[in-house]
Amino acid sequence: MSLHPHIDDLLELRHQAHTLGLASHHLVNTSFSGLYASVFRGTGLDFEEVREYRQGDDIRNMEWNVTARTNVPHMKIFREERERSVVLCIDRGPHMSFGTRGTFKSVQAAKAAALLGWAASRLHDRVGGMLFGDLQQGMQYFQPTKDRRALWRLLHALTHEGTPNQPNQDCLSEALQRADKGTSTGSLIFVIADLNREVMGLQQTLGRLCQHHTVVLIPVDDPADRELPEMGRVTFVGPDGNAIEIDTRDRGARSRYAETWQKHRNELNAMASGLGITLMPITTNEEIHLTLTRGLAKHFGRH
Repeated sequence: MSLHPHIDDLLELRHQAHTLGLASHHLVNTSFSGLYASVFRGTGLDFEEVREYRQGDDIRNMEWNVTARTNVPHMKIFREERERSVVLCIDRGPHMSFGTRGTFKSVQAAKAAALLGWAASRLHDRVGGMLFGDLQQGMQYFQPTKDRRALWRLLHALTHEGTPNQPNQDCLSEALQRADKGTSTGSLIFVIADLNREVMGLQQTLGRLCQHHTVVLIPVDDPADRELPEMGRVTFVGPDGNAIEIDTRDRGARSRYAETWQKHRNELNAMASGLGITLMPITTNEEIHLTLTRGLAKHFGRH
């Protein structure tokens, strides 16, 4: 497995953002961009025109009076009130260079950002982003643009190798503050990060961010975050650089490990619910299109 995605893979997702066809018990032939628009944009507020029905139109917008008068199906067409900025904030810290099944967190985060970025671009939103967590490179901000230049630069930056052997420092709060100050009011901000941590310290910062923007948190998980596999005696290195040896055959230790993860996730769920933040976890061992589509469908109310 590679620690970083290939640019061709991220560019390919622009096609899958609107042609994604899924076959499952709940989602059939789902258009990712269409579902994305339904969740985060709605049907539009400004009436624009009435025209004849075209294949693929949403029949919920049927103009029945004109249809009855002409005996030809007609639709009410709406347009969005205004363009919007979409900012993709992506964790590039050393903890993202982790993955036990499927792929690394860094790769899954990049693919999620690409898919969301292409979907937003198809809706003519201004798309940009921010990379944080790499202490040597510092915080990288890409001012949202409508012409996809910022999205291209962001995706290329995600394919670059990060700084090796750097200390693990929590930069998320600083990144959220930067997003609040550097983004126009009313923006849609996606935070794609490793959130397996104490999160209550972020509540105030996220609360301020939510006052001006729509915020979506996308925790990037690996199966080993939730459940420590039985591997015998293993040496782990903590964020402070200190090493600790753990006997993973100890059922009690594995149970406490799982309980700690669940405690963090419960706190994250409670905080997101209290602030009105959408929470859509993704995992390294699941197909990213399916995971995000299910997340969007869940918040759209489709089951």
